[in-house]
Amino acid sequence: QVQLVESGGGVVQAGGHLRLSCEASGGTGSTYNVGWFRQAPGKEREFVALINRNGDTTSYSESGKGRFTISRDNAKSTVTLQMNSLKPEDTAVYYCAASVILAWTSLGYQFWGQGTQVTVSS
Repeated sequence: QVQLVESGGGVVQAGGHLRLSCEASGGTGSTYNVGWFRQAPGKEREFVALINRNGDTTSYSESGKGRFTISRDNAKSTVTLQMNSLKPEDTAVYYCAASVILAWTSLGYQFWGQGTQVTVSS
């Protein structure tokens, strides 16, 4: 059983940046592929980015391309989402999730963190 804990959320002005971290415990650092999702009030949870277990494959949503960067340090069992040029529409609760497969939808993930709030003010 893998436990995931997100950190790094907060309030930032438009154009600013945040660095989210997802720390895993209960499994080896390279066992799972990891994805970031977000959910704004009244909206469905949506895919943001993913990274495979080895860290050599990444994928981003259209809204995140060019602004967000996902990376991982398997020695520290940590996955990071660097978010730059933030916009008010990026406001949401951000979740990291782990999966044994590469998946672009939330249904493909077996383990979830509790989420961290990101608020971008205009």
